[in-house]
Amino acid sequence: MISSAEEFIALRTSELKSEYDRAATEEAPIDVWREIIINHPNFRRWVSHNKTVPLEILEELCVYDSTIRQSVARKRKLSPPMFEMLSRDISDVVRVAIAANRKTPIAILERLLADPDKDVVSVARLNLDDRKISHR
Repeated sequence: MISSAEEFIALRTSELKSEYDRAATEEAPIDVWREIIINHPNFRRWVSHNKTVPLEILEELCVYDSTIRQSVARKRKLSPPMFEMLSRDISDVVRVAIAANRKTPIAILERLLADPDKDVVSVARLNLDDRKISHR
């Protein structure tokens, strides 16, 4: 378990693959994730990449810039309200990430087919088509 913000940063910046991988796979207490988010803004995106990060922290990350929200939008474990919120994001890169997410609910993908951004529409169409093929 990662026990401090400093440990997470050391793991994430390590040149040793085994340490670098720990930053993406090991759990940390909520207060450690929050400390990183608040005091180490350059590592917010890496918090979102961690496979064990709780939904509560992912929700908190959604108040930051579009690159952070885009990273969150790629996560498969999002809650239905998070899928909905991110699918209506002001940034097209966030909506593209939601459109590409294999766990995005079908109803949201169908709504994204009417998005004003052509890339969002294209990716949503590809995701829907892939799901139809895999359900045959």
